[in-house]
Amino acid sequence: MDNTSLDKYKWAILIVATITQACACFFVQGLGAIAPILQEDLNLSSLQIGLLVSSAQLAPLAGLLIAGELLDRYNERYVVSIGVFLVGFTLLLTTFFNSYFSLLILLFLLGFGYSSAQPGGAKAVSTWFPKNQLGLAMGIRQAGLPLGGALASLTLPFFAIRYGWHGAFIFAGCVTIFGAALFFFFYKEKTERKIVKKEINLLSTIKSRLVMFKEPWMFNIMLSGAFLTSVQYSIVVYMISHFYMDMKFTTEFSSLLLFICLTFGVVGRIVLASWSDRSKTNRYIQVLCCIGFSVLGLLVFLIFNFENKYILMALVAWLGFFAVGWYGPWVSYIADTAPKDKLGFALGLAMTANQLAVVLVVPLIGFSKDIFGGYIISWGILIAVGILTFLNTLR
Repeated sequence: MDNTSLDKYKWAILIVATITQACACFFVQGLGAIAPILQEDLNLSSLQIGLLVSSAQLAPLAGLLIAGELLDRYNERYVVSIGVFLVGFTLLLTTFFNSYFSLLILLFLLGFGYSSAQPGGAKAVSTWFPKNQLGLAMGIRQAGLPLGGALASLTLPFFAIRYGWHGAFIFAGCVTIFGAALFFFFYKEKTERKIVKKEINLLSTIKSRLVMFKEPWMFNIMLSGAFLTSVQYSIVVYMISHFYMDMKFTTEFSSLLLFICLTFGVVGRIVLASWSDRSKTNRYIQVLCCIGFSVLGLLVFLIFNFENKYILMALVAWLGFFAVGWYGPWVSYIADTAPKDKLGFALGLAMTANQLAVVLVVPLIGFSKDIFGGYIISWGILIAVGILTFLNTLR
């Protein structure tokens, strides 16, 4: 391709990567929308719902590092599309199973495929866009995650109510496979990669990669990402259950609140990332803003416990914008800062910290709900952790 064609095709790449991201996370981000139905049909506690989410996020603890290394060596087209296809195929397999234990195993397997979607799409976009457009491009691409969750919050309850939770899982599987096919057929590398065959010393490769742990920018990224991921998943997984079971709103209105939250998350990811492109400071300033305003939103929600529907809509929009919209400048900061030959691994390492937060925090929030009958304790702890994170990474 000539330069003009490349400039035009990068926007096609961005659209494909965004749709693929939305499809890949459609089920994982939309699970909270059918959590009340799963709880009733399978007689599950809040802890067990949290463990379903953790099961899907457990494999990426190792899978993200492996995916990151593969992305530094092979074409993103194959790494991403194969991984996303595995997610869809696993969801279709749930047709043959009915027990909670079998769901835990299948969602664990799903996590291996899901590992490639986040770092793969981020690396694909970062190779196609110049630095002055990178924040906006990353923001649009990362908006695929809340976009997928928003669409899932509207559609999955319909399929679950009409066809049972199996129907919702099958529909999500079909959506995911569509995303895998789209990326496989339309993604192209900007420049053809030269394949150099060389022996890989696994031990020395791991040592050279893990040196990044000592970098101050990686500390900031991992700590902030772990906190903001915890807030995001506490909202996505438990919000509908809280509004439906505790505040006695209808399923439809509870789903609408989650849809509003995730829709503003889409807006936040684009606006905040675009702001980071135009900011004269480094992109971490926008991440700090997201931490501070997420803490403020949780604090207001915890103290006042509004029952007015319009105030609640405004509050969940605020939380969506900052507590879901944070990802654009966060991942752009990694792309700016990491060595280019280790970008895939850096993305995988940072996202592994996020996965660890999901695996540990989400079930603990559910357990706290089962023990104390509400979310006051767990959300109060999240607020305290957020304040500490803000102060520690401000330096």
